[in-house]
Amino acid sequence: MNLEVTGKLLVKYDAQQVSEKFKKREFVVELAEEINGNLYTNFAKLQLVQNKCDIIDRFNAGDVVKVSFNIKGNSYVDKKDGVTKYITNLDAWRVESATAAAPQAGAPQQAPAYNAPAYNAPAANAAPANNYGSAPAYNASPEAIDDLPF
Repeated sequence: MNLEVTGKLLVKYDAQQVSEKFKKREFVVELAEEINGNLYTNFAKLQLVQNKCDIIDRFNAGDVVKVSFNIKGNSYVDKKDGVTKYITNLDAWRVESATAAAPQAGAPQQAPAYNAPAYNAPAANAAPANNYGSAPAYNASPEAIDDLPF
């Protein structure tokens, strides 16, 4: 399953050599989404593994990036209490600038809305994309459409 998010790069951590055969590098992306007129901010910590650890080097904190990633998970039995526990990782495999596309002649350059659909389908009622400092374009989630109080 391939997923994408667009957000502002907040933190890049140093690469960690976890074992002789495994290396990872974590980074945090700030995501903004408008739901029912309220702006919600989330923070996603993603990781790059093995030979992908250096692809984040060309970006700086504050850059708006588009990250392609997969969800990976594993289970293990905790030796202390014998309970099965689960680990979920967001494994990034591509990081690119979200503002790198050249604007059309006469059009102002704008960053894409953070909550744009990952599958690149045009939204029927989508407002134009906004820069990070302003509220992102409204893209109703299924929860926002259902206005029942329960």
